[in-house]
Order: sequence, then C-alpha cells, then structure tokens
Amino acid sequence: MDIFGRGSRGRNSNLDGLEEEHREPFSRRKRHAAKEKADEENEKISDKEEEDDNKVSDKEEEDDETDTDVDLPDSPTDPQVPWQDVPIKGARPPHPLMVTHVNQTHDLQRLRHAEAAINAEYQTSEEWLKIHSVEYMKLTLKDLIDKGKIGRLEPDHRTGKASQHIQFDAYDVNEFEYKLNLAIEMYTKRIKWLLQGSKRVFGNIHANRIVILADSSDANTGFGRLTAFQESLLHLIDEQVSQKKGIYLVSFGTDVDPLWPCVRDVNCRIIEEAKEFVMRMSPKGGCNLLKAMKHVYKLEDIDSIVIILGSVPDQSAELLCDYIYQMGVGRNIPLHAVAYDCSNHMTNLTLRSLAEASGGRYHCYTASCEEQIYTGTDISIILKEIQKVQDIINRIKEMRQGMMGSALISIMDEISTEVSKLPQSRFLPRPPGHDSPLKIEFQKFHPKTSVEWIRQHGLKAKKLDLYQVLAPNAYSYKEEFIPIIKKAVQSQVHEKAMVQFQWHDGTVKNVHVDMSQLFEYQKQLAATVSLYESRIDWLASGSRRIFGTVVEKNIVILVDMSVSNVSYLVHIQHSLRLLMEQQISNKEFFNVIAFGSATVAWRPTMMKPTAKNLQDAWRWVLDLQCGGSRNFLSAFRMAVENEEELSHKTTVEGIYLFTSGVPDQHIDSCTAYIEECTSGQGIKLHAILFNVDDYDANGAIPGRYANITRTAECLRSMAHCSGGRFHWIRETGIIESDDIQYVTSEVDKCLNFSRKVQMLVDSVKKKYRERYHHYEDMKALPAPEYTKLRALPPPPRQALKQIKAKEGDSDDEKKVSPQRPSSAKSLEKPLLSLRRPISAKDPMERVKNKKILRSSFFMDATKNKVGDGTGTVYKKYPETKSVRKIIARPTLPDHEDIMTTKEWIRIYSMSKLKLDLNKLVAGPDCKHKENHVKTLSKNVSAKYCDIFPSINVKGTIKHLQLLPHELEEYEVQVERVLRRYLKRLQWLLSGSRRVFGTVVHKKCIFLIDTSGSMEPYMEELKRELASLIWDQLYRQGVKFNMVQFSGACEAWKSNVQPATQENCHDAIKWTSRLEASGNTCTLEALKMAFADYDIDAIYLLTDGKPDTSTSMVLREVSKMNEDRHVQVNAISFNCSDNTANNFLRLLATETGGRYHRCQSDFDAQLFAHKLLSEGFADAEYPHLPDLEGDDLRRLGEEIALARKYIAQARQYRSLYNTKTTSTEKPQPKEKLTPFRAGRPRSSER
Repeated sequence: MDIFGRGSRGRNSNLDGLEEEHREPFSRRKRHAAKEKADEENEKISDKEEEDDNKVSDKEEEDDETDTDVDLPDSPTDPQVPWQDVPIKGARPPHPLMVTHVNQTHDLQRLRHAEAAINAEYQTSEEWLKIHSVEYMKLTLKDLIDKGKIGRLEPDHRTGKASQHIQFDAYDVNEFEYKLNLAIEMYTKRIKWLLQGSKRVFGNIHANRIVILADSSDANTGFGRLTAFQESLLHLIDEQVSQKKGIYLVSFGTDVDPLWPCVRDVNCRIIEEAKEFVMRMSPKGGCNLLKAMKHVYKLEDIDSIVIILGSVPDQSAELLCDYIYQMGVGRNIPLHAVAYDCSNHMTNLTLRSLAEASGGRYHCYTASCEEQIYTGTDISIILKEIQKVQDIINRIKEMRQGMMGSALISIMDEISTEVSKLPQSRFLPRPPGHDSPLKIEFQKFHPKTSVEWIRQHGLKAKKLDLYQVLAPNAYSYKEEFIPIIKKAVQSQVHEKAMVQFQWHDGTVKNVHVDMSQLFEYQKQLAATVSLYESRIDWLASGSRRIFGTVVEKNIVILVDMSVSNVSYLVHIQHSLRLLMEQQISNKEFFNVIAFGSATVAWRPTMMKPTAKNLQDAWRWVLDLQCGGSRNFLSAFRMAVENEEELSHKTTVEGIYLFTSGVPDQHIDSCTAYIEECTSGQGIKLHAILFNVDDYDANGAIPGRYANITRTAECLRSMAHCSGGRFHWIRETGIIESDDIQYVTSEVDKCLNFSRKVQMLVDSVKKKYRERYHHYEDMKALPAPEYTKLRALPPPPRQALKQIKAKEGDSDDEKKVSPQRPSSAKSLEKPLLSLRRPISAKDPMERVKNKKILRSSFFMDATKNKVGDGTGTVYKKYPETKSVRKIIARPTLPDHEDIMTTKEWIRIYSMSKLKLDLNKLVAGPDCKHKENHVKTLSKNVSAKYCDIFPSINVKGTIKHLQLLPHELEEYEVQVERVLRRYLKRLQWLLSGSRRVFGTVVHKKCIFLIDTSGSMEPYMEELKRELASLIWDQLYRQGVKFNMVQFSGACEAWKSNVQPATQENCHDAIKWTSRLEASGNTCTLEALKMAFADYDIDAIYLLTDGKPDTSTSMVLREVSKMNEDRHVQVNAISFNCSDNTANNFLRLLATETGGRYHRCQSDFDAQLFAHKLLSEGFADAEYPHLPDLEGDDLRRLGEEIALARKYIAQARQYRSLYNTKTTSTEKPQPKEKLTPFRAGRPRSSER
C-alpha cells in the first residue's frame, strides 16, 4: 500500500499488504539472482548496444518468472522531458551525409547529466531541480520506507488488535540521512550563487535574446535614486547581458524611449551603446507600463522580456494581466519581472501576477529589507525543496524514537486507500433503489417543443385570436373628400350601431358586437386555458421537470462533474436515471459525456438506446466521480467533432448541458464557438441549470465563479445562440423554463382577450343604457287584441274597359298592391330619386375631360371665306396618360422632426416616396403571356418576350421595362434615401434618445426604477437623466414630473412642471440623490402617475418584472386608462430577461405607447457608421443588428427594405448585360461565294 503517494518510478511500497511478509525473502533472492545473472551477461557481451538489449530482456524474463509487482532497483525511469521549441531563424538544413547512427541518441541521454551540471548557471531553478530535486535523487520518505522490512504480526495487549512493525537497517538510515544533508548543502550553495553580483538585484536571466524594460518614471529615478539605478543597470549589462545573443533596451515613463528600432546582436559596440543609453536616462513622468508592453510585443525574434519596475504602474494589475494573457496566446515569451528597491506591495503583487500569467519568473530586490529577496521565484522554489528535506529528516528522528513502528497506522492507511477506490456516491445519502437497474418506460409518441406545440394548438392555429374573430365585423375608420359638398367627411356609423375598438396595430376600428358570438368565444377560451394548464402540468412532471422535453432523435448529454458538485452527485445521478427511464427509449442514438477538468465519454460514438445499452450507461453513471473544474468546450467539442460519427453519417441533433455553474472559458468564446459549430448543421444546445446553494468558502472553489443571476444569463445566451432552450431548476421546483414560458404567454393572451371581450360587452351595454334612459323601467308591451278577420265585400261591377285598363298594368303591381279601402293610408313611401338631375354637373367631369386650350381669330376678309370666317390655334393638347412610370426624385428634409418613427415612416417610407421597386416593375403592360397555337400544338410567347428580360415579381413573371439608365437613376435615389434613414438612425441613438427614446409629448411623467437590481447602473442612469432634462425636455418645452419607485414611491413634484432653467436644475439635483434599494413596486408607481390628470403620456424605465403579477398590472392599467387614453411608453434598461421585456412590450402595446430597449453593448452606431463611410456596395455586410425598440425596429425594417431594393436593381441591371452578351454572340455563318458583277452566281460554282 502507498501511504505517501507514488514516486516517479511507479514502484509499489513494501506496505502493500500483510502477506508480503511471507513472499519477501523469495522475492529478494530472485532479485539477487537476477543481478548476478545480469552481471555475468555483461561480462560476456562486449557490444554496448547488445548489452543494453539483453539487460532489458532479462528484466522482462525475471518479471515473468517471479510474477511480482516489484521493479528492479537498477532501472530508474527518467521523467519525460517536455518539448522545447527549436530556434530556426538562420538555421541551415543538415547535410544528408551528416546523419549519425541511431545509437547517438542513447549517448546523448547518458551525457544529459553532465551537460546539466555544466550549464547550471544558464538554467532556471525549475530546470535545475529537474535533476537535483528530492524526487529525482530518490530521497523521499517513500524511498526510505521501501528500504525497510516488514516484521511479523504481534498482538497489542491494550487494543486487542494485531500490530505490525517495520525494521530498518541502521546503515541504510544513516546513509539516507547523509544524502539529505548533502542535498541541503547543495541547495544552500545554489541560493548563495543566486545572491551574487547582478543576480542579487535582477535575478538570473537565462534567455538568449532578451528585451529590457527599465522604469524611468519620476518615482523610480527621482529623490537621488537615479545614480544607484544606473550603476545597477551597468553591472547587469557587464555581467549578464554581454553573455546573451540579442538585446533590445527600452526606458519608459509616460512615453516609451527605445534605444534601437529592432533587436540587436550583442557585440562590443552594442554593449557600449547600451551603457551610454543608461547613463543618459532621466525622469520621464509616470509609469505607463501598458504602453511599453504594446511597443515591445510588436518585436519579433525575442525569447524573454525583462521588466524592471521601481514604482506602481499607471494601469491596474487585472488590466495588465489580461493584456499579457491575450498577447501571449501562441507566443512563448515569458516575463522576467523585477521589483527594484520598491517597498510598495502593489508593485510586487502586480509583477508577480504578470510573471505568473506569462509563465515567467518574479524577482524582488530591496536594499532595506533582505527578507524580500527570498520571495522571488528562483529562491522560493529552492527553499521549498529545503523544507521538504528537513521534514524527511524530522521523520527519520521520529522513526529512531519508534513513533513510526505501529502497524495500526499502516492498516488505517491501507483502509483509506481502499475506500478511496469506491465511488463518491457511497458516502452520500441515496434514495431507495438508487443502485438498482433501470425501469425503462417506452413512450408511444414523439414529444414536441412548446414552440411546435403552440403552432398546432395556439390561439392563431385554432383561430381563436380575438382579432381573427372580430375581423369579419370590423371596419376601418374612414375620412374621404366628397366632391358634391366639397369637404372631407368622417364615418359616423360607430356612434349608432358599432363600438370603437383598438386594433393590434394601434389603429382604431369600428366593430359590430355580436353578444352570442362573444359568449361562445369566451367558452372556447376557457377550454383552451384548461388545455394549456394540462400542458404545463405535464411539462412539470417526471424527468421533464429536470431536463425539459427531449425532442431530438440523436442526442448527447453533457454532465457537469466538477468538484463543486461533489455534494450533489447523488442528485445528478438520480436525475440521469429518470431521464434514461422516461425519455431516452424512443430515440435513435444517444451518448453521455461527463466533464470536469478532463472529459470522459460513455462510448466513443452514439449508441442505440436498447435496454442493454441503457443499463450499461446507468452503471457507468454510478461510477462517476467529481473532480476538477468545468471544461465545457472540451466536452462540447467531443460531442460535435466526432470523426467516426461523421464517417457513418450520424450527426448529433441535440446536446443537453446539465450543469450548476459557468464554464471555465469566457462566455464570448463559448458562444462564438457554439454558433460556429451549430450554424447550418441543425445542432441545438439546450442548457439545464440546477441551482445549488452558495459555495462554501472552506469547500472546493470553482475555476470561474459567478452568482446565480450571472450564471443564468450566461447559460441562457449559450442556449439561445444555437436556437436551443434554457431550463432552470432547484430542489423546490422550476424557476425558469422556455417551454413553460411559451405556454404561459398564450395563457396571458387568453386572459387579455377575455378582458377585452368584457370591455366590448360593457361598452355595448353602456351605449344601450345611454340611448334608453328608462331602460330599467321599461316593461314588455301588452299583446294586441285578437279580432277574427272577415271577408271584404265584393267590389262593385265595373265596365269592361276599366277591367282591361287594369289588366294593362304591370304584374308586379297586381301582386304587391292588394285592394284597400280608399280611406286607408298608402303603404308606399315616396322614394328619393337615385338619378342625378339633368341640371346638376358631373363632379368627375374635370377629371374625365381634360381641357384643351385654344384661341380663335378672324381671317382676312379679302380672301375667300370658308365657314364663318374664323380660325383657331390650339395651344395645349390633352395629355395622354403614360403607362411607363418615371423614377421619383423625393425631397427629404435635413433637420430631424420630433415625432415617432411610425409617423415619420408614414411620410418618408419607400412606398410614400414612390420608390417601391415592385410597383415600378409590376405594371399591367409588363405581364408575360403565352398563347396556345393549335397548328403547332404548343404555347408560343410573343416576340417582345425575347427583347425584354423576364423577372419574377411576387410569384408572377413580368417583363422588365425599366432601362439600365433608369435603374441606375433609381439606385441613386434609393441610396440618397438610405443615407437619410441612416442619419435618422444615428440621431435616434445619440444623446438621451439612446436610453429614453424620443419624447414627443408635451405633458409627461417619468417613472424611474431604483430597486436593488439597479445598483450597478445608478451612476449611468443619473447621467442619462441629466442629459434627458437638458437635451429634450428643456429644448422642447415639455412639462414634466419624475417619480422614483422601489419599495415605496417618491415624486419630485406633486404635478407636472414647465421645463424652466430653475426647474431643470432642481430636477437634476433631485435625481443625483437617488439610491438603489428595495423591491420593484411598478403598479403603485403607475397609480401615482395616473393620479395626475394633466399628463398625456407616461415613460416607465425599469430593468425587470414588477413584484406583483404582470397580469394584474396590465388589468389595473387597463381600468385606469379606460377613459383617458394615456400612452405608457415602456423603457427596458439593461434588462436581458425575455419575460420582463415581453411584459414591457405588452404594456406599451395595450396603452398605445412605444416600447424602447436600451442596451450597453449596442452596435447599431457602428453599423450606421460603416454603411455611411464604406458605401452600399455589399447588400449583406455589415449585417443589421437586432433592433428591439419600436422606433428603432420600424426604421431598421425600412433600412433593410432599401438595401434589398438596391440589390434587386443591381441584379436587374445585370440581366441587361447578360441579354446583350447573348445577343451579340457571333452566329456561325455559311460559307458563301462572293458575288461578282456581270457574272451569274451559278457560274462561280
């Protein structure tokens, strides 16, 4: 058994078990026999190569014969030498005839120790300890115990248990202790050597081509320190730099002052120039280390950078380490950091961090405190080795006193070793039957994600959307000009028979309310809500509560087995058990990958989920152990870059990440790699976050730590960037689930539609009550008295001509007009004449008949008169309507109008500016037609079809009649309009409009969220509020008020105030005192805002959901705003929660306001700048970023449409070039005989 850990040889200790006592003499005799046999063979064989081979073969035979685990003591295995980069600059390829024999490698290995001893002064302490460490010299405590002999078992009279003793030879112990003392002496000499000369001040510089950065700031070279600093540098140049191959010398302060433009080879002249440069050094201000590092990293062919710092750098240690880490990727340039006579601990910490980040070394020199020198890297490593030796010597003293002789210690160690081989889950509480085989359930259907399920069972799919139901009976509000009365008339039908209702696009429509239809509609909504609730219950049951729905056919499960989850190992295993039992059986292929610092897969490739494979995977999961950090990218790469799976054309479709924290890699690196691997491959990453308690400070510390909110944001972005889903759970239940969120959004729609139906019904009842004031007192009318009808008396006899005259009447009159008494009133009402009077003028006559301007004159009377003697000259002819559409040249204003983007687009959209390309090319005369010719039995196109290019416009084949110069003119106009759009976009993103949007109302109140979650952004919010007050409110003369809300609400003033200079200063002073704390009482703030009847708009700025239910907030706002129509403009401030953003968007939509989202990492400014500076040559790059605010989104859609039209116009122009090329292609002609005058053509043949 191994108590103290295995050494480099991999040998077993003599404490491997009690039975070794019996086999020890036999194994020792075998080893002595093997030694003698090897010595005899060495004497017989003269060749050195055969001698080595025979030794190896004899050792292998001896191991086979003895069948023991004991290795030969004379065959130590050297530690593997790490790869070292070979300098190739200026190197020449070897000549083929200079290649030596392979045995030269063995000779070089034997000379390695001698070379190491010779080159000890050019080695670092790490390199020197590779052949001088305690482990290498086999002076560890394990090596000492291996020299002992296990005694026989003896009972202990006090405990009643068997005890065991280890016997050591006095000579072996003394020899071992002597070697340890020699090692201490050797280490002490090494430390003394490191404290000599310039190595005491600057440490041992071992690289060949170095860069020296000397701190020449005022703090380092002032106060009489410059002379001592110069002397130290001169000593360094003479002693160490002169032995190097290349040098580059730089002094830095506020600016960088290099001596040479590039690295110089060391010679006498270069050394003298370096000394002169050192003597010319003078104070240069601050200590801009980052600027000096940027300058140095541009150099090539350097091995190390020596930083000599005597003051605190201007930049922070985190910034410098991050820069060194990024610049060091792919370049092995270690930093040799020297703290020169500096008592500031921040300088020492910064230099130590820089050295560790680059894999270099740290040295500290202080003239006043000698103890600081021993904190350097080279000396501290040797001191640790000395401490190891002293611990072993103390153990030897204890052994001589008999404190190591108890067999109880060895037995306990042996038990602990055996226990360490057991799975970690054995030491945790487990549910009943945790180790039992799986009880696999075979699903009879293939589950769907909530997005796919909503497409089939959603409100729109079932045609239960309120706007779909009301659309047949909804009529738009119209206002038209009536030529007869010469004025505009508005539709008034809603006042009598209809109800005004706000549509989803913000317009107001007149709706006819059918009460019975709405009653049936509400019954269907209730049934749909019960269906959605059953779906939510199903999603929150079984393994779906933990993993969500597993829908893909080929899946890979990534399990986080980091050391932070060691207490939750059983929970992880139980979760995987439920998943394998309930959701894996109906898949095609699956695999499980566990990752910590290392990544382990259950199988190299995905396997079919048979019962045998599932049971085998479960047994593999039971043996998993937690350890290391979270190397997510390694596991993800193993899942997506499996060459064997790709060769069998089996690709993974879904990857389910089951983790409790953020990965080791940065979120940007993870998302970039995920997008690259999943784009175009159909692979989706689904992130499942199981929430654990806060990490214990005394427990395992993860590789990268983040609080639970940041962790959720990280995993949510990783899942959504690949089109996957995010699921967040803890022991109490589900915290967040994309699947459940989609269903709950449909439930919210149902509730919202139900409230609107109730509003419609209430408005109808209210209108009915207003029309009939005594509606409550009205009673049913009594039934009319029933009298028996009697036959009419017969008509008097009339003359035959009268009867014939009546027969001449129309048949219709006979049927409709029965005979009535003369005293009865006529049933027919006089109908208005539907025809226009003859005297009335036709209002469309001016449009139909164009005027012809002409002038008449009298002709000369002396000539023959023709007609009436007058003549007419036509000055203006009627213009014929042109079928061709000209390219409009719109006029766009240069100044920005204070209005919403919706209103601005109504005036300056592409269609309003008559630049809609589809309308320009889709005229009635452009249609492509084919007629069927019976004689040819086929469809034949017209001849003009071969002249004009054919294009597809919305599914219809048209002929392009716009000429190339017209298309070019169209491109010019659209580019001009697009530049105006981009300037408008830049204006919307400038100043306070970036955060608050455009303030277009004259009386408004601002609700500012100051809850605890706003604490990181309070300084930014205060600056933006000050900018809002001066930039928009004061400049536009807006009456305003402000309310801050957290746990309670506090208003700046009791009502809105004019934006005078005094009020603006007072408002800014009030906002500067805002502090973040408490909850988010959004509903109370809205109630306070609606209490002011002078306002016409509310601007709500928040970073998350309210404390109360979002449905209740929407319902209360709808009640308060029923008769007032106050617009609520919702502003999302640095909020990435989709649920909160959806609530704010719905709140703005319900009240007719606008939704605006402010993000810190917004790149729309860069997009607009690139387009304006680089032009519109590329229709796709740069890509339009996601614009989520209403104003930005509408303008972004118009920008995308303009770029699309430009690309189409260029494509249409290219069709003309293709047509010209095809028509100008020379056709093969027949060889004709030239015609000659005076001779017939036949004679030439």
